[in-house]
Amino acid sequence: MPTITLNDRPFFYALHRSAHPDPLNLILIHGAAGTHLDWPAQIRRLPAAAVYALDLPGHGRSAPPGCHSAADYAAIVAAFIAERQLSRVVLAGHSMGGAIAMTLALNPSPAIAGIILAGTGARLRVAPAILDGILNDYDAVAGLLANAFWQPGAPPAIVQRSKERLLAIDPAVALGDFQACNDFDIRDQLGQIQLPTLVLGSDADPLTPLKYSQYLAAQIPHARLVTLPPAGHMLLLAHPAPAAAAITAFLHETT
Repeated sequence: MPTITLNDRPFFYALHRSAHPDPLNLILIHGAAGTHLDWPAQIRRLPAAAVYALDLPGHGRSAPPGCHSAADYAAIVAAFIAERQLSRVVLAGHSMGGAIAMTLALNPSPAIAGIILAGTGARLRVAPAILDGILNDYDAVAGLLANAFWQPGAPPAIVQRSKERLLAIDPAVALGDFQACNDFDIRDQLGQIQLPTLVLGSDADPLTPLKYSQYLAAQIPHARLVTLPPAGHMLLLAHPAPAAAAITAFLHETT
């Protein structure tokens, strides 16, 4: 699992190499206060692509500080693509990661061949209680978010593990992430995204409802929507097999 230097700081990513002679390069971008482990193993180890699962700055094993806007995180991902000299790249973003992917797609480099948007939206407004609470009572906010990550009735151990992962992120980094989400709004620019786009949504996601995914699929010219079975915000972890199948099909179409 390599670490490189970006902007003079350690930057971590997990790499799964493909046996394919000329694979696409799939870059996985996690959401706010997340890490590369928010992507299930079935997607991090897809045989159809070389898969790069990133820890954004300040998250997981990557050094702080974090960023405060989707544009600043997008610049980090662009620097990673350039440093690794990658081509034929498909960007996959969950939640805030989707905002980062769409930001890059608005002014794509020739290296980017397509994008995948999971549990995200063109606008990502955050409840004031979350923004106000992160620095005042991050434990309580982490509990609220962890419960939103999973459907009601999910095993308590899974919800607790999500809370523990959130609490492992510096509250200042988490606040920057959620401020970045709250400031993100490209509803009037979606028609400018000309890349092939796969949208993944779920009708039980309380943070980014299915209507967000439907709007993306309707407004992005070359997009299609795949609706996963009911899930909380961690729809990919909840349903890794159908998510991986949809992504694999999209990659084959993009080749």
